[in-house]
Amino acid sequence: MTVAPKAITSLQNERVKAIRALEMRKERKETGLFVAEGISLLVTARDNGFVPQTLVYRSGSATSGIAQGLVAWALQAGVECLEVSEAVLGKLSSKDNPQSMMGVFKQRWAELPPAARVAREAVWLALEEVRDPGNLGTIIRTAHAVGAAGIILVGASCDPYSHECVRATMGSVFAVPLARLQRDAFLRWIDGWQGDIVGTHLDAEDDFRKVKYRAPVLLMMGSEGPGLSEPLTAACTRLVKIPMAGGLDSLNLAVATALVLYQIRGPYLAL
Repeated sequence: MTVAPKAITSLQNERVKAIRALEMRKERKETGLFVAEGISLLVTARDNGFVPQTLVYRSGSATSGIAQGLVAWALQAGVECLEVSEAVLGKLSSKDNPQSMMGVFKQRWAELPPAARVAREAVWLALEEVRDPGNLGTIIRTAHAVGAAGIILVGASCDPYSHECVRATMGSVFAVPLARLQRDAFLRWIDGWQGDIVGTHLDAEDDFRKVKYRAPVLLMMGSEGPGLSEPLTAACTRLVKIPMAGGLDSLNLAVATALVLYQIRGPYLAL
């Protein structure tokens, strides 16, 4: 059913207040909703089967091209479309580089397959208590780039559906399956894993570039600072290190994860 856009100019409008409230993690948790901002992110959402509950765009901005196509798609799907004033959009959008269009989406959490039945060529990534949403967003984008099967957030992690994280994914949050487990449940799940369980560790002896990984591979990365906990370290079948010639002993989590993911996924990536 096609619906008509609704014009909103008041900052006190209840729909405006409800969307703005999604900046808070508590509200996102209670509603199961999140906001994605920008035309490119909305195109990625559409292409991956996500349909927004609400589409918001600046009045007069959707007159041609991709933006017009997105509005037409949303209207045809029966989505609530709000054509808002520049002042209202400014209240809802990010302060840095605000966009002309945003969508409110339902969060999507994946059900993990039994570990023993994971596809032979699959590479899964587990992140233990990652704290920085910018790091997490970059890692989600990297996982998308290498064709990882999905990401498991272990323990108390930052919110992948926060504005900062969603923005850092550049739309990959719509393409990469996300799951979450507490540590004990995760350890029970990996008990049936058929290939290598790889962790990066300062005390490891193997250079990550010189290892032949046994598929399927589960790569586990620890939080910024502490690294992998002892229980997850003990669950690894192989520990690897990233050698460094300078005086550092570790890399940024997103950079380290990207290096190891590309090394593991190398044989499966088309040139």
